[in-house]
Amino acid sequence: MRICVVGSGYVGLVSGACLAALGHGVTCVDRDVQRIADLEQGKIPFFEPGLQALVAEGRVVRPDGRTPLRFSSNLEEGVAQAELVIIAVGTPMAQDGENADLSQLHASVEASAKAMQPDAVLVIKSTAPIGTGDDIQRRVQEVRPSAHIAVVSNPEFLREGSAIDDFIEPARVVIGSESDKASALVRRLYAPLTAKGIPVVVTSRRTAELIKYAANSFLATKLAFINEIADFCEQVGSDVEEVAVGMGLDPRIGSQYLRAGPGYGGSCLPKDLVALRGTAQAHHAPLRIVETVIALNEQRTEAMVEKIRRAFDGNVDGKTIAILGVAFKPDTDDVRAAPALALAIALCAANATVRLSDPQALHHVLALVPQATCLDDPYECSKGCDAIVIATEWSQYRALDLPRLRRGMRTPVLIDLRNIFCPQAAVAAGFAYTGLGKGNLQGSKRGPVSSEQGVRP
Repeated sequence: MRICVVGSGYVGLVSGACLAALGHGVTCVDRDVQRIADLEQGKIPFFEPGLQALVAEGRVVRPDGRTPLRFSSNLEEGVAQAELVIIAVGTPMAQDGENADLSQLHASVEASAKAMQPDAVLVIKSTAPIGTGDDIQRRVQEVRPSAHIAVVSNPEFLREGSAIDDFIEPARVVIGSESDKASALVRRLYAPLTAKGIPVVVTSRRTAELIKYAANSFLATKLAFINEIADFCEQVGSDVEEVAVGMGLDPRIGSQYLRAGPGYGGSCLPKDLVALRGTAQAHHAPLRIVETVIALNEQRTEAMVEKIRRAFDGNVDGKTIAILGVAFKPDTDDVRAAPALALAIALCAANATVRLSDPQALHHVLALVPQATCLDDPYECSKGCDAIVIATEWSQYRALDLPRLRRGMRTPVLIDLRNIFCPQAAVAAGFAYTGLGKGNLQGSKRGPVSSEQGVRP
């Protein structure tokens, strides 16, 4: 099929590269001329495992002279020959902090509709509030009253760090449309996947839009819940990781998103929950659980800062603290709403000296936390420090030499906000160790639970 993907950011580029790998002819369009020039040179604008190789593969000229994956800054040219136009632009939180900013989406839709074939299908992959698809259909009809352009909601479910696998081996494909013909065309797009038995959910546009928001809200709810259980474990002498194993083995619950931490972040969960809350309130149907999850996550940073303060009798003034991990999760360089940044800002405000280290994300940090010092090497970052805080569970950090870390520090305090270390091993290396939900360190004979045991997917 001939596909044009409008927007070459995270979702657009991953989707375009994957669709090209599935055999479609794809043109990725972006108004950022420099980004397109970089992509044509093989430069990927963000870190995602496997993406650079997949893009390079799509750029190889086939024996028939066809290049599966092309890049262009000319939107009109890109959409003119496409059977399907996929909109994958950002829908960030609006300045009011209560709604989604749909300005990029509306501008892309209007420009695309003017140049599209009269019977093409417009696929909205950008996350947008319930009812947005209906509004876009009206806008398209106003721009092209004589055309028959159908609008389909096709939400993405890509996790940063594993996006290619999530696209090629998805848990499901959701197609929301009011047109059977348009739904059938989008099903053809995913035929190589559905032929392997991937479930397809075909529903209305509004329902498809809500599926995306409801799914993200439920995942955030699991995270907020296990964080509260972790706090409770610390008071009653239980181990949250063992609790999570016992819970996660129940197939009705599942093990994913049951890892205690410093709160959720990233480009999706924070803005999506706020947007859903705003939509629900606008329809006089408030979602109390969603509202509570948002509030709990906002309070999480202060709770983690207080945990760090307690390691120094309530005062970090003059202390030097190394935060290992800045990205909101491992295997990405995305620092949007990253808990580590919130911790760094709060600690700097409390007159601590903050050092930051991360395998991929430091290039984003200097402008966001100018008071902090950034060092690539975690051992150098920790040298002379009073405390190490683990904020992101990068695999590299799991392999750190704890005695070596300890020898370089001024004060041997290790605050493990991701529970990546065995508490007993940390204590044996000479650290004063603090984890999350570890209310019975002396009684527990186990270290961090492995993925085979069900907690760390």
